[in-house]
Amino acid sequence: MISDFIKNDARRAFDVLKGGGIAVIPMDVGYTCAGGSTEALQKIFETKRRTASKRNAMVGDMAIANELYDLSQRGWDVIQVITNDYDIPLGAVGPCKIGHPLLQVLDKEAIEASTKEGTLVMLLNAGPFHSEICRLSLLEMHPIFGSSANISLTGTKFRVEDIDEEIKNISDVVIDHGLRKYHFYNQSSTLLNVETFEVVRKGSNYEIIADICKRRFGRTLVD
Repeated sequence: MISDFIKNDARRAFDVLKGGGIAVIPMDVGYTCAGGSTEALQKIFETKRRTASKRNAMVGDMAIANELYDLSQRGWDVIQVITNDYDIPLGAVGPCKIGHPLLQVLDKEAIEASTKEGTLVMLLNAGPFHSEICRLSLLEMHPIFGSSANISLTGTKFRVEDIDEEIKNISDVVIDHGLRKYHFYNQSSTLLNVETFEVVRKGSNYEIIADICKRRFGRTLVD
């Protein structure tokens, strides 16, 4: 059961995001700087000084994944085994339904900045705050996208006090839930294409995820 403390903070952050603002929010794999509008995502992109090749990640749960992804049965099995059987966060990459109403809230430019060749990155299973804000996202049909709350290439931030002032200054709300769960990895989530087993980014729990894929699916991950 998710506590009122987390529900209230998720509601506060979601209202800012739905209103076009920017929020720094706590995920188990580090703090995320998130937006729910084209303008907010562009501002985050420019402030972080990201390269054009970088894509935004969607904040999603299995309900949102079921709405947006177009996966083979094995692709779904990979997600379920990692996030459910082993209870590990995952940045899942897979083909998506670009025309889905949840994505159409954003304009073409924002969709292009958040997808690549018809695939979408979605952060799954990243803690109770993540779970609650995803519930609100689908309930009110307003997508949330973002990336680590840092200047690009400076490392994931696991405490609010470590987040760059430039990031805090553009944020309309900062939800501080203290030190994040996977701080000892000093990395955000592992990004894995669940159809091809291509590793888009090695991150937290990578060795465990690689072992799961080998044991359960007979596949060696490709860097």
